[in-house]
Amino acid sequence: MQWAEAGVDRQQVDVLVIGGGGGGMAAAAAAAECGRKVQLVEKADKLGGTTSGWSIGSISATNTPHQLRRCILDNPQHHFEDMGLFKTRRAKSDNPALRRLLTDNVTETFCWLVSLGIEFAGPMPEPPHRKPRMHTVMPNSRAYAYHVGRYVRKLGVHIRLRSRAVELVRDGQRVIGAVVECDGRRVTILAKATVLATGDFSGSAELKERFVSKELAAVDPINVDSTGDGLRLGIAVGGRVLNGDVLLGPEMRFVPPRNNLIRMIPPWRFVGQAMRWSFENLPPSILRPFVMSFMTTALAPTPALFAEGAILVNKRGERFVDEGPGAALALAAQPEKIGYILLDSALARKFSAWPNYISTAPGIAYAYIDDYRRNRKDIFHSASSLEALADRLGMSRSALSASLATARAARGGIDTGPDASGAWYALGPVKSYIVLTDGGLAVNERLQVLDAADRPIDGLYAAGSAGQGGVLLQGHGHHIGWAFTSGRLAGRHAAFETDREASASATVGA
Repeated sequence: MQWAEAGVDRQQVDVLVIGGGGGGMAAAAAAAECGRKVQLVEKADKLGGTTSGWSIGSISATNTPHQLRRCILDNPQHHFEDMGLFKTRRAKSDNPALRRLLTDNVTETFCWLVSLGIEFAGPMPEPPHRKPRMHTVMPNSRAYAYHVGRYVRKLGVHIRLRSRAVELVRDGQRVIGAVVECDGRRVTILAKATVLATGDFSGSAELKERFVSKELAAVDPINVDSTGDGLRLGIAVGGRVLNGDVLLGPEMRFVPPRNNLIRMIPPWRFVGQAMRWSFENLPPSILRPFVMSFMTTALAPTPALFAEGAILVNKRGERFVDEGPGAALALAAQPEKIGYILLDSALARKFSAWPNYISTAPGIAYAYIDDYRRNRKDIFHSASSLEALADRLGMSRSALSASLATARAARGGIDTGPDASGAWYALGPVKSYIVLTDGGLAVNERLQVLDAADRPIDGLYAAGSAGQGGVLLQGHGHHIGWAFTSGRLAGRHAAFETDREASASATVGA
C-alpha cells in the first residue's frame, strides 16, 4: 500500500470530491443522492469557484421549459451539431463523445438547477446556434453557490473549506483517497472513489508555461484560485492532459469596480424570480440603466475601437504596441500590467450609438461611451486637452503627445484627433487576463481519468475543467453546462464504484 507521508489523522468516506466549484458541488450532490457518505474539500474559504466568480452564469441547453414556453422546438442533436460550427480558438481535434455527453444530459442538469431554486432568463440567441439556447442565471452567478451549496449541505455532505489536497493515496495502482492540508496539519481521507473537480489552470504560471508559453505564463487569471491542482494530482498518478494549449485569452478587460452592485444583489429565489420577470416583461427603456450597471462592470472593449483609431498606452502614457491581435499579450508586460484606451471626441461620438459599441454581452445588451460615463466614473476620464488628460491620469505630457504622433505615423497619417471641440477621453485601467484554460485530464464517458494507454485509473474520476477531456466548449453557456453536467455524472459513477467495491469484497469473502 503506497501511503503518502501524513499524520495519524485518517478518515474514511465513500466518495471524496476535491474542489467546490460547479463541478465539485454537483458531484458531491449526485453521490450523496445515491446514499453515499461524501466529503468535499475546497481550498478557498467558500464554495463556488469560477462558476460563481466572474462568470455571466449562462447555460446553453435544449428542450428546456423556457424554450417550450416560447414554442421553440429544439433537440440535443442540433445542439451537438451547432457546437461543431464554432470556430475553435486553435485547430484542435474535439472529443465528440464528450460533446454528445454534454448535449444529451445538460437539459436534465438545467432542470435540476431550476428545481433547487435557481432562476434563469431567456433563452437568448447566439450564432451559430440555430435556435435560442442561452439561459442566463438571475440575479447573478452567486446563485449557483448559494442554492447548490445549500442543497449539498442538506444532503449531509461534509464540507472542508480552506483545505487543499496535496497528494493522492494509492493501494497498488488504485486511488483510495487523498492527503489534505487543513489548518496547518495533514489529514488522510480514504475513499472508495475520488473525484477531481478543481477547475482550470489559468492561475498557475508553472502550468501555463508548461502547456502554452513563457509569455502567457505572465498574464493574470480571472480566478487566482484556478491553479490546476487537480491536473497535478491526476498527472502524478499517470493521467495526462489534453488540449493544454487551448485557452481563452489573453483578453483585455476593464478592471472591475471596487463595489460591484450587481454582485451584491442577494441570490435569493424571489429576487431571481423578480429579475427574470423584469427581463421578460419590462420595456428595454426601463431595464437599460440596470442592465448597463452590469454591462460596464468587467467586460472586454471591442477590437473595433482600435480599428477605428483608439490608442492603447501604458500608465506612463507610452504607446508600446500596434493595437492589433498581439496588444493584449504586450499589455501584460507593461508597468503594473495596466493600460488606458485613448479616444478623441470624434471617436467618442462615433461609439455613442449602434453599430459602434464599447462592449457587449451576447444576447443581453450593448454598452456605449455614455454608459461608461454614467456607470464607471472610476475608469472614465475626460479633459478639454491632451495635456490636461495626461495630468489627470498622472502621465507624462510629452510621452502621451509622442504616443499620438507615433500612432498617426504608423497609420499612414490617419488623423486620430482631436476634432474642433478639442476634448479627449481615456478608458481604463484595462488589464489582460487569461479567462480560462481548456486543457483537462483525459477521461472516458464515465468520467474516469485515463492513463497514457487510455486505461481507466481505478478509483479516480474528474469533472468540470479538470476533466474536460479534450472537448471544445467555445460559446457562452457551455463551460458551466459542462461543469454541472460532468460533475453530476462523475458523482453518480463514483457512487456506483462503491457498489462494485462492496460486491468484490462480498465475492472474496464467499
